[in-house]
Amino acid sequence: MLVDFAAGVAASPSEVEEGAARAERDGYDGFGAAETKHDVFTSLTLAARATTAITLQSSIAVAFARNPMNLAILANDLQLISAGRFQLGLGSQVQPHIERRFAMPWSKPAARMAEFVAAVRAIWECWATGERLSFRGEFYRHTLMTPFFNPGPNPYGNPPILLAAVGERMTAVAGRAADGLLVHPLTSPAYLRERTLPILREARGGSLDGFQLGLSAFVVLGADEKARSEAEQAVKGQIAFYGSTPAYRPVLELHGWGDLADRLNQLSRRQAWAEMTALITDDVLDTFAVGGDVPAGLHDRFGGTIDRLSFYTPYPVADELLAGVREAVIKL
Repeated sequence: MLVDFAAGVAASPSEVEEGAARAERDGYDGFGAAETKHDVFTSLTLAARATTAITLQSSIAVAFARNPMNLAILANDLQLISAGRFQLGLGSQVQPHIERRFAMPWSKPAARMAEFVAAVRAIWECWATGERLSFRGEFYRHTLMTPFFNPGPNPYGNPPILLAAVGERMTAVAGRAADGLLVHPLTSPAYLRERTLPILREARGGSLDGFQLGLSAFVVLGADEKARSEAEQAVKGQIAFYGSTPAYRPVLELHGWGDLADRLNQLSRRQAWAEMTALITDDVLDTFAVGGDVPAGLHDRFGGTIDRLSFYTPYPVADELLAGVREAVIKL
């Protein structure tokens, strides 16, 4: 497995820039930045200017908050600025955020995402070949590209497109339309083995050769028992947050925790975050997070399956501790 560094989900653009430079110095293979409080393309542009070799990934950019044309432009520019080191990680987000936070349309998310990716590729193909832009779909139409607005072929080629997916339909879209899958942190070896991989193989005609699987895995780390206990609580809180989302219910349901998903969803409507965290038992924690001997645990769970791995730590953790885990993982 390649080991990447994942920026904190709330990291500012300047913090992403500093983190990417540090990750490159520390020997990480790649660097991923999320899109929550800040624009991920702005952050990764700074990261690209501060580094020379490390892979840079949007983990993820919200596709449906944009349209295929402006997304194609952003990704093309970042591929140029990074000299070919960019990976375009896309996700759909969920309906309330798309409609109520971004004021954008939502319908048939799997079909819309498949068309979105196809439209981006059609735009890039137009720029690369000079052929007429003629994309007509159910959700998007792109039929105008004049020389004044055409950046021409990218000398580094187009960035790979990686799609975040949990449900069966979106996972199948990733297998058919994308170059890789970003596995959601709320996953388990059982869900990966029994649901995700069979769908991908079917979508890709039986083989995952050349198809990238990436995962930001929950890990419980701490320099002492107190720090590890605080880390456990933070991870439990994040599991509760993700578990409250109806789209992620199938993951909990596979393990017989459908009722837990329903309860978490009810509490989230009241923003009862402490009560939600209290519902996450040690069994649930151990299913979705790796503690104890973290390097061995990650290798046992995901070795031979996941191509690119990063550590999801929703709590403060020393860079030296993460670097030690990274070094141990790559030696296994």
